[in-house]
Amino acid sequence: MKQPSLYKLRGAVRITVTGGDIEALINTVAEQGLEVWDLRAHDGRKAEMNILLPHFFKLRPLLKRTGCRVKVTHRSGFPFFAARLLRRKFFLGGMLFFVAALFALSSMVWNVEVKGNVTIPTDEVLAAAKKEGIYPFQWGFRLQSQDKLSRQLALALPDVTWIGVSKEGTTITIQVVESAQPKREPLLNPRHLVSKTDAVITQIYAEQGRPVVQKDMRVKKGQVLISGILGDEENTKNIVAKGEVRGLVWREYQVEVPLVQKHNTMTGDSKERFYIVLGKWAIQLWGYGNTPFTTFDTESDHKPLTWRSFTLPMGWLTEKDLETREQEEQHTIEWARTKGLEGARNDIIAKNGKGTKILSEKILHEKKENGKVYMKVLFEVEESIAEELPLVHSQGE
Repeated sequence: MKQPSLYKLRGAVRITVTGGDIEALINTVAEQGLEVWDLRAHDGRKAEMNILLPHFFKLRPLLKRTGCRVKVTHRSGFPFFAARLLRRKFFLGGMLFFVAALFALSSMVWNVEVKGNVTIPTDEVLAAAKKEGIYPFQWGFRLQSQDKLSRQLALALPDVTWIGVSKEGTTITIQVVESAQPKREPLLNPRHLVSKTDAVITQIYAEQGRPVVQKDMRVKKGQVLISGILGDEENTKNIVAKGEVRGLVWREYQVEVPLVQKHNTMTGDSKERFYIVLGKWAIQLWGYGNTPFTTFDTESDHKPLTWRSFTLPMGWLTEKDLETREQEEQHTIEWARTKGLEGARNDIIAKNGKGTKILSEKILHEKKENGKVYMKVLFEVEESIAEELPLVHSQGE
């Protein structure tokens, strides 16, 4: 017979029928419309079947009529679970308490985020929000409507154009749109622009001030390039010199590159340790013993437990020791030369800015000694050579 729908919710029992006229009982059950399934007969003297719990209580007159006896061997379904639960009052109370606590925790504010602020400090926004009742561990039902909170925060923070307050789960997000403020130019003292190194001028552009050098002129370190003093001997005015001056500079580098490069590679062998993390404590579960590798790198993977947007102070930690092995790689002189020149170029650009141009390079001397390549290299570089020199009273050019 077909298994009835929702039998787990309605409840069912597995029964064993013995004695009497079992065949007549089964026929009568079918005629009465009682739902049974998984019927198994044993030599006509014994039968097993499942029957819905409400229909089980209708078997008594049928058993008397056929002279059969019945024994319940298994009970399943919600009615039996509820009966067991009612007998365990402490367990039922704990479950109800857990559900109530879970509901209470989900109704609480766990985190307050501030987004969109650039010039207004986050602490200032959070302080204003706290005065309106927005802070961690606040009950959600005690908060005012989001529109009203937005208006009150906008009044409390005069440097904002708009503030939006939204609640998602246990997190409140405060979106800030700051009002446009005019850019304040920094106050600068009068100054010259002078050369920071010996060079030959290739380009000069004076945005503010009086240029005192020309293109193709050779200048010394500290020489004034753009003067911050305007006027003649009788009428002078000190200003902030602005502009850009570029020049050719010659730089000599001593380059040293080893021909044998050492580096670590992974062998593929590893040892793993697993921990349960509770707050600041970590309890190791497996992976005891010393690491069997002489050299190794350690990787850590910490996975805290989360509930909605809140990170719980517990989780698990996996540490893996990966065995490494040092390998040596022999290189040619050509490789060492290329590597050394590349490193010198990168150093020049890093020290003098992205606008620096390396126009030429010349190896003045090269030798191989003690497994290394030594080079002396001269670079011709075009770079910005101007630096600031503050003007003091009665200072001239």
